[in-house]
Amino acid sequence: MSALIQTPLSAPLPSAPPAASSPGRGAGSSSVSRYSRASTDAFGDYLRRIGKGPLLTALDEVELARRIEVGLFAAERLTRGVSDPAYARELAWLAHDGGRAKNHFIEANLRLVVSIAKHYSGRGVPIMDLVQDGNIGLVRAVEKYDFMTGYKFSTYATWWIRQAIHRGMADKSRMIRIPVHTAEKLNKIKRIRRDLTSTLDRDPTLRELSEAAQIPARDVSRLLQYDNEPISLHAPVGDGIGDISELIIDDDLPQPDEYATITLRAADIGFYLDALPPRERAILIARFGLDGDEPRTLDQIAVIQGVTRERVRQIEKRALALLHVPRLERYLRD
Repeated sequence: MSALIQTPLSAPLPSAPPAASSPGRGAGSSSVSRYSRASTDAFGDYLRRIGKGPLLTALDEVELARRIEVGLFAAERLTRGVSDPAYARELAWLAHDGGRAKNHFIEANLRLVVSIAKHYSGRGVPIMDLVQDGNIGLVRAVEKYDFMTGYKFSTYATWWIRQAIHRGMADKSRMIRIPVHTAEKLNKIKRIRRDLTSTLDRDPTLRELSEAAQIPARDVSRLLQYDNEPISLHAPVGDGIGDISELIIDDDLPQPDEYATITLRAADIGFYLDALPPRERAILIARFGLDGDEPRTLDQIAVIQGVTRERVRQIEKRALALLHVPRLERYLRD
């Protein structure tokens, strides 16, 4: 079952579960089509696998639920310790049988999940993801079902399955995840907007949406902002000339004119520095960040060179004096 249970919000969430006692892009169209065919094939295989077993009768449901309950009792009793070996073996068998009954109950109702999940297809989440989420709700329903009521399991399970699908869609249908309760309000507003657009034959105003949804206009405006999906940086621009990322300027990088100036200046400075002794050259490079790193302080250079701070200052001053190039110091200070 673990393989089956890896699991929209346009339909409203029920306010509460029914009581157990009540009846009840970019890569091209070829890539997309290949993915679509693969998904369809996987779903078809899944349908064939789950369609082999017989459906449960009402008596079957009661019997399986009873075995599950007995198994839970036996497992709980074992955790408290049993001194009689024969009794312990019997409890272990009952616990194991309860687990088998639970799996049987779940597997016999997988088709119920599919029938419910199909109502939510085409809303941005693959059908298999909807089914996986619905299976999680099915497991929860099996765990909470009270067979003593005598009502059909499907009536009780439907709410749990729908709730799990709704929550899964809220998580997966958006690139940026928003809280489930926020997604519920957003989808309520979107439904009302569709209805008003059809009725008024135009887009409704913010005030009309607010009044129809009985939500403050400020909140409606804020919620609708969540409906804007991000644009991929790899989205193509124009006729395949590039993508959006190429149009965004990196403020941390020099612009073309600045880059040209820096390159020429570095070459100019390097010519003069080559005339210095190694220590003087190393100190100037470190002091002014000519190696591409951040400029270092006198204290930092003193540690590297193994001399005092004052000694570094003296060497720097002497190195600049040796060059006898006034404009070079202006370059360095810039």
